[in-house]
Amino acid sequence: MFQTKTIIKTIAAAGFLALSTGASFAEGDPVAGEAVFKKCSSCHMIGPDAKNKVGPALTGIIGMTAGTVEGYKYGKDLVAAGAAGLVWTDDEVFEYLKDPKKYLRAKLDNKKAKSKMSFKLKKEDQRKDVIAYLKTFSPEAEEGEAAESESTTTN
Repeated sequence: MFQTKTIIKTIAAAGFLALSTGASFAEGDPVAGEAVFKKCSSCHMIGPDAKNKVGPALTGIIGMTAGTVEGYKYGKDLVAAGAAGLVWTDDEVFEYLKDPKKYLRAKLDNKKAKSKMSFKLKKEDQRKDVIAYLKTFSPEAEEGEAAESESTTTN
């Protein structure tokens, strides 16, 4: 059941990405991203039953204000970035994953800023793929999946 749901979400996200115009990460592969996400899963969970671990649950993270996952205790610098208006778009996540500490220092213009996340995902294609995978758990993908399910039940 879980695998079927994941496959459906992946297909829905791929369709959503294909229909998106101007999306700079449309070339990311959510299936490959799921495999890359295994590197993240020691600290993060994703999906309808995801819970916070060492890092916050990442369900719906794309489009969310930084530092606002309910029940997770963020470091002060990420909270400050969110308070200053940082929203996790494809581009922001892409840059953050490359080097979280360096990203926050530049974003906050603070040489001492730091992130609790020390992991770096240096390969561009892997970052694009992870973002495509994360988007399969975004509100837009959920809406697309619901609409797809509704259209198949009414036909």
